Amino acid sequence: MNNVIEIENIQKIYQVGTQEVRALRGVTTQIKRGDYVAIMGPSGSGKSTLMNIIGGLDTPTAGRYVLNGTDVSHLHDDRLAEIRNKEIGFVFQTFNLLHQYTALENVILPLVYAGVPKQERIQRGKEALEKVGLANRMEHKPNELSGGQRQRVAVARALINNPSIILADEPTGNLDTKTSIDIMRLFAKIHAAGNTIILVTHEEDIALHAHRIVRLRDGEIERDERNEHVSQL
Repeated sequence: MNNVIEIENIQKIYQVGTQEVRALRGVTTQIKRGDYVAIMGPSGSGKSTLMNIIGGLDTPTAGRYVLNGTDVSHLHDDRLAEIRNKEIGFVFQTFNLLHQYTALENVILPLVYAGVPKQERIQRGKEALEKVGLANRMEHKPNELSGGQRQRVAVARALINNPSIILADEPTGNLDTKTSIDIMRLFAKIHAAGNTIILVTHEEDIALHAHRIVRLRDGEIERDERNEHVSQL
């Protein structure tokens, strides 16, 4: 099976007071293993809702979502959390690091939840930080790191479980232009190593680093096309 994600007619309806809000209106798409996809759309287009469903942080009202061969559309929270921890590496705009922990301790947290023995956790954590160029910052806490370094720690944490997909939500949103370029260069390197990346962004110049761009509007896919002009770094 070459598709790591299969989404069929996904709908999401929220009840806001007495009103129904249709955030997604029958989205169907597939993402192949090793692809690099940007999901774009204006505020209210449904891109955050779609990202939350892809990431197992929310479930659809209707439709089918298959992640790496498992139908996760309507799983109970515990089972969904288990699959999420194993299959998905998250990178957030706000980094989501625990400030009392060192870079290494932050990176190995998913392995703690997965029950991996301590020595193996530390070894894998060191290797992940080396991959993102932070071998000399392992014992630093987040407040001792720059914004770009914090995001690199977040990327290392996302990679630690060898997930099926890296899901990045506005990963350069809190970074300056130069640091943003560094982080996108890192994503290009991760993709070249064979990882599947889904990037959620509202910035056109960031989306152009992806090899495919899915554009949402009013809860539907407006366009889904290969990017013939991938930004070179």
